[in-house]
Parts: sequence; structure tokens; C-alpha cells
Amino acid sequence: MDAPLSRPIEAICTGTARPFNGAELSAIMKRPREGTVQVLADGLAPDEQADRLHHGGPDMALHLYPLDHHDDWAEVLGPHPLLAEPGCFGSNLAVRGLTEDMVHIGDRFRLGPKTTGALIEISQPRQPCWKIEHRFDRKGMVARIVKTGRCGWYFRVIEAGDVTAGDSLERVAIGATDWSVARVFRALMAGKGTAAELEELAALAPLSLKLREKAAQKQG
Repeated sequence: MDAPLSRPIEAICTGTARPFNGAELSAIMKRPREGTVQVLADGLAPDEQADRLHHGGPDMALHLYPLDHHDDWAEVLGPHPLLAEPGCFGSNLAVRGLTEDMVHIGDRFRLGPKTTGALIEISQPRQPCWKIEHRFDRKGMVARIVKTGRCGWYFRVIEAGDVTAGDSLERVAIGATDWSVARVFRALMAGKGTAAELEELAALAPLSLKLREKAAQKQG
């Protein structure tokens, strides 16, 4: 398999923490940004995460939820108005034609122009949580994500840079070829990993520390 893989970025989305569930705050409501956006070590500037225990930080600096999945959800949910929003699942990068089975832990991508863009690396799948169902006001969405593996993933930032909607997301290096995002999700989030797989994941350096620790705990 060749490393080059390039997709246009349809939108760059950021959000601010807002009341979400009573007194609880969430920044899952991402909106498209105009103009050039900075990509820093902790993600886009500015972009917020209300729950810093489970979201954000260097290993979860940028989230990509494939636009392809919006089409899948339209068949399940019907014409839900949120599906027209590129950041409705909390995604920072709106990209089509790139899914969990096509990319691997440790894959590196150039985000934006070669000279001024950022270098980012896939760190882990996204674990779905109740906030998705609350946002869409639909039950059963988390279970469906676990069943289908349509989870999206996170990037860490290797080199800071700038990006604008319309730029490209281009793969420049392939990481752990045996570990697609889809396979990691099945093994850890869907709970289907074998003992051998969990042992391998616990030692997989490009995988986020949180998930390496989770794999090690599951071995016990």
C-alpha cells in the first residue's frame, strides 16, 4: 500500500463550552470557521473541551468524524437537521472519503499547505458517549456506533501550522499497518480483542497512553 492519500477538507470546525444538560457544559457543538485557523499542540485555536478528563489534551487534539457517516445516519435517523452540520458529532475536520478501515494508528498526515500546514498523527479511535444521544435526542446511537465501528478518530499534533477550509489532508506516512482504527475500536471499545491483540496494543507506541493502559488492564 502506498502512503499518499489526499482528501479535501470541507470545513474546519471549533466550539465553545455551552450549557448542554442542565448545569453540565459541553463543546460538542462545533461550527465551521472562516479563514485561516491555527493548529497548535492541543488542537485548533480557539477550540474548547468542557470535560478535560475525557476530551482534549495532546493525544486527542483533533477529532475527525467522517462525513460519509452522516449519510449512514440519515438512513437511520431520517432527515435530522443536525446532519447538515459538518461538526455535528464534535468533529474538527470535515472530510469525505476517509473511513476507519482506511487509516491506521500512527498514520501521519499533512493538514494544510506543505510549507505552512501542520503535521498530525492518528492516536486513537473515538469512544462514543451519551452526549451524542443527548445532542441528537435519539436513544441507541452509542450502541449502533459500537456495533458498526463508525466511531471517528483523534489526531495528535506533531508540528504546529495553519489550515483553511479547502486545503487538503494528505497522508505522508503509514503507521502500524496491522492496526487500522477500525480494528483497534473492535478490540478495545467493542470489547472483542483477544489476549494476543490486547498484549500487542498495550505495547503499541503510537497508540494513546490511555488506550495502552486500557489494553494492559483488560489483559488482567
